[in-house]
Amino acid sequence: MDYTYAPGRNHLFVPGPVNIPDPVIRAMNRQNEDYRSPAVPALTKTLLEDVKKIFKTTTGTPFLFPTTGTGAWESALTNTLSPGDRIVSFLIGQFSLLWIDQQQRLNFKVDVVESDWGQGADLAVLESKLRQDPTHTIKAICIVHNETATGVTNDLSAVRKLLDAYRHPALLLVDGVSSICALDFRMDEWGVDVALTGSQKALSLPTGLGIVCASPKALEASKTAKSVRVFFDWKDYLKFYKMGTYWPYTPSIQLLYGLRTALDLIFEEGLDNVIKRHTRLGTATRLAVEAWGLKNCTQKQEWFSDTVTAVVVPSYIESSDIVKHAWKRYNLSLGLGLNKVAGKVFRIGHLGNLNELQLLGCLSGVEMVLKDVGYPVKLGSGVAAAAAYLSNSTPLIPSRI
Repeated sequence: MDYTYAPGRNHLFVPGPVNIPDPVIRAMNRQNEDYRSPAVPALTKTLLEDVKKIFKTTTGTPFLFPTTGTGAWESALTNTLSPGDRIVSFLIGQFSLLWIDQQQRLNFKVDVVESDWGQGADLAVLESKLRQDPTHTIKAICIVHNETATGVTNDLSAVRKLLDAYRHPALLLVDGVSSICALDFRMDEWGVDVALTGSQKALSLPTGLGIVCASPKALEASKTAKSVRVFFDWKDYLKFYKMGTYWPYTPSIQLLYGLRTALDLIFEEGLDNVIKRHTRLGTATRLAVEAWGLKNCTQKQEWFSDTVTAVVVPSYIESSDIVKHAWKRYNLSLGLGLNKVAGKVFRIGHLGNLNELQLLGCLSGVEMVLKDVGYPVKLGSGVAAAAAYLSNSTPLIPSRI
């Protein structure tokens, strides 16, 4: 029995880790096996080919690290850059802040471009820096596609257009931890050089896989990059890729089988349909927030995230009380406000293996919590707004037609 048992199921609506589909749980419920046998390399080969599809790349090379998104960050940086290299990095929330901290601790020279939390990356500053860099001292642009702390999504195509306009060769490194497999992401079309994600987000797996995809340009940069790397070294992986055994060290067998099933489920639904589903869920959540009379932390529609919504609470309410009360009374898990927005926002995660009725249950629970903590919400208002939209936009399930 769980230490914190409650009847029914926990309603998990944090922006990761997310709900794990039952077929994935069953796929991972297996014994260990020899990863040098013919079976695991054969499985790995299919995974590497299919992982490229979620990045929308035909030219990228993927790496599956037994790690988290933080390890994937480190791999992206240390394989492509050398200590002292100048990079431009955007600070727009807690996770971009953590990545910048890592960049600085790895001894890169970081030009931090900061925006108010709730705003997207300031591309005007990037344009100015590119214009003032005719000798190409900037070696990389680092940007978080979807900032989980504030529910802000950045326009990656606009970043690529700026680099192309100034014919600047800087590498484009993208954190897609809470976006890939949920938001529109086009590695090849947008000229992304390194993209990364984590298994516990839209892939709907347990935490434990950091998935990195590198462009040919990034692989070429890795040949001369002088940052120290051992565990995250692409060169070791590439050596074993050529040998056909794929793994320089022991992989997580169970996660590999889980990833196989997770990808199969995504492809069965259709990746574009998965993205459309997240758009519906994000839109419905924002309509509910509006009906409650509350504000979205994200300040402009162009930055709205379809994987997480950060809801600003009135000044007389401590947002952590909402999160605690939801868990204690209704077995509903919501996301806390982090750092600069701690106590000011709570977050509703709506990503991964999730459908419309599950979301409506969450929104109903949030309404009850708001009422309990003293906010004058009209019960049913947000649910009604979301349901009205979803009833007109949710398609038939293709496999059941």
